Amino acid sequence: MQEADMTIIGGGLVGASIAWGLARSGMKPLVLDGSDLDLRASRANFALVWVQGKGLHAPHYALWSDRSAKMWPIMAEALSQDSGIDVGLVQQGAFTFALSDEELESFRVDMECIAAETAGRAPAFEVLTREETRDRVPHLGPDVVGSVYSAADGHVNALRLFHALHIAMDRKGASYRPNHKVNAIQPVANGFILQGDGFSILSRKIVLAAGLDNERLAPMVGLACPLKRSKGQVLVTEKCKPFLPCLSPTIRQTDEGGIMIGDSEETDTSNIATSSDISAVLASRAIRIFPALADLNVVRSWSGFRVKTADGVPIYDQSAYHPGAFLVACHSGVTLAANHSLIVTPQIAASKLGEDLSPFSARRFHAQQIA
Repeated sequence: MQEADMTIIGGGLVGASIAWGLARSGMKPLVLDGSDLDLRASRANFALVWVQGKGLHAPHYALWSDRSAKMWPIMAEALSQDSGIDVGLVQQGAFTFALSDEELESFRVDMECIAAETAGRAPAFEVLTREETRDRVPHLGPDVVGSVYSAADGHVNALRLFHALHIAMDRKGASYRPNHKVNAIQPVANGFILQGDGFSILSRKIVLAAGLDNERLAPMVGLACPLKRSKGQVLVTEKCKPFLPCLSPTIRQTDEGGIMIGDSEETDTSNIATSSDISAVLASRAIRIFPALADLNVVRSWSGFRVKTADGVPIYDQSAYHPGAFLVACHSGVTLAANHSLIVTPQIAASKLGEDLSPFSARRFHAQQIA
């Protein structure tokens, strides 16, 4: 039987961020990944490094997101040195546009609540009127009634980020094996036996970073990962000259020219296919915000299931019954990549998660059930 000191189950953005971080510390992690046809959240992300509006009623999550966004320039530079790839990080702030007074008021209430719950430590924001928004963002449609602006937000090229992480972790000594779905995990005295089709590996430590599959794998090592179904859909236009003067959570122009339009959510389906009705709503709303988008062709659309926990807040956990088993689950794999690579991995390498991660334990769900 093959042996490994550290095995990461999952090679998406979260698993690769952790593998690269561990490899930078001198470890030689093994990464086991599934197949191309698996439900991969990394393919369906919007590539935002996003803080605005996160952490409502979860101030630790708001501050955790802000911390990662601030560390992103450090990570991008280190990743460029290790991989030779520029991931296209831009952090110049972003607007959330409102198409009704009720929508703008809802945004304002949520942002002020987050500011109060974090005692003012969350990033500053501005609630802008229609006129103030138009002064900063030209070419807006007449339906935009105002916006929320935060200077903390940004975005990257997610495809290059994924490529860079895999190149970097390989150069630093990690081993990557696709088509190695783990069917079973058996805790033993000196670690964990990982079994799949045609392989069996004894690993002294493991990290569950398998996205949606964490829900199945976690109970095998005494952990829990309650997830909720959350399907998102994205439209991509043909490439065009840079014309969007700003970033928003629903509309962004990539550094290669295409416009990405998203922010849908379906919670009552297991069908991975895209919906033309949802595409129509996404396109209509985007054109109301930026009418010039009506002149572009949509060349691609795709959908995917987010890795979204039951309360939307990430889970970082270590098994109390099997201490060498760790769990990382979140739907903000891009935003939190810097935290995962630079903060979480040293704690995993030291075999103990710090107190700063204790609020993210899945034990919070047990407490809610008891209450």
